[in-house]
Amino acid sequence: MSYNFDQILNHHQQNSIKHNANRQFFGTDDVLPLWVADMDFAVAPAISQAIQQRSQYPIFGYTFYPETMYQALINWFSQRHGWQINRQQIIMTNGVVTAIHAVIQALTQIGDKIIIQPPVYPPFFSSVTTCQRQLLLNPLRYQDNDYVIDFEHLEDCAQQGAKMLIFCSPHNPVGRVWTKAELEQLLSIARRYQLIILSDEIHADLVYQPHQHIPLATLAHEDDVLVTAIAPSKSFNIAGLMLSSLVVSHAPSQQAINQVLQGLHLGNSNPFSIVAFEAAYAHGADWLNAVLGYLQANRDFALDFIAQHCPRLSAISPQGTYLLWLNCQQLGLNNQQLRQLFTHQAKVALNAGDTFGEVGSGFMRLNFALPRVQLEEALGRIKGVIG
Repeated sequence: MSYNFDQILNHHQQNSIKHNANRQFFGTDDVLPLWVADMDFAVAPAISQAIQQRSQYPIFGYTFYPETMYQALINWFSQRHGWQINRQQIIMTNGVVTAIHAVIQALTQIGDKIIIQPPVYPPFFSSVTTCQRQLLLNPLRYQDNDYVIDFEHLEDCAQQGAKMLIFCSPHNPVGRVWTKAELEQLLSIARRYQLIILSDEIHADLVYQPHQHIPLATLAHEDDVLVTAIAPSKSFNIAGLMLSSLVVSHAPSQQAINQVLQGLHLGNSNPFSIVAFEAAYAHGADWLNAVLGYLQANRDFALDFIAQHCPRLSAISPQGTYLLWLNCQQLGLNNQQLRQLFTHQAKVALNAGDTFGEVGSGFMRLNFALPRVQLEEALGRIKGVIG
């Protein structure tokens, strides 16, 4: 089946954060938005059809999670990632950020130290501080225009009595897909210091050859305390439907997380989220394969364009995700000046690197999941003020 990812959709008055809230976040509507991490492509037809079919039944009451939905998830991760998930290990949650907060509250105490690895998704920071835990920063090490885990420093953090590590795999924003050796070293440190790992793997399906996402759970031991967050939200462009899963093999941890979620009445979802979730995993493979090909072509186009026309910028080639991490340090601008340059001169809305942690200063994040003609327009605008 063919899909038209070149189609430019009309986002006017759709209450889209990316497209209709630019004045609120950037002070102007006159920008081409390449910031929020969702895609500007129509979802897989199977998802639209499932929602439309469900809408024909004119009652939208409380809805439970059907076994067919769980089985679709289990089959997907078995076939796509070689991960055999036990049905009893799955906890449904209302989005990954909600899940992160719930896991922190369930498995740690106020004042506990939690490690994160910046530059990283901003809610990792706020989830720790909002829950009144202490942040321990284990910055990724930037070398040779790429990022690696600083394992020696990670062990130092663990020795300081850290209770948990929030891990991003594949990594947002730098696009790393971690190797088996890296993941095994991470688990080894966690075992030595009884460190709980919360592994955010919602970009697992968005990986480019020859790289391969390895679910951390496939390398874990039975007694490792590991919680994995997964969702079709990024893979299938349905983040606004707010439904995700946690996979928890450690029974006491599962019980504690369930208690927090139930105490906040976060156990249920809406009927449209449920049918979309199932349709994505049951019938979305062909669409995902097609969109991955389009995204990889967009990635390569952007990298080539920047190398040829914007020599003062450098971009890390993401092994996964649809996010390009731009090193703008050669421009010699501070973070406020970078925002001004991209937003008000180039007229493109990107995520400022310092929002991913202090080590992101001098960087910008560009979302290339949009029709090619719009990506070309955005890069042309950047070239016009930087090239």
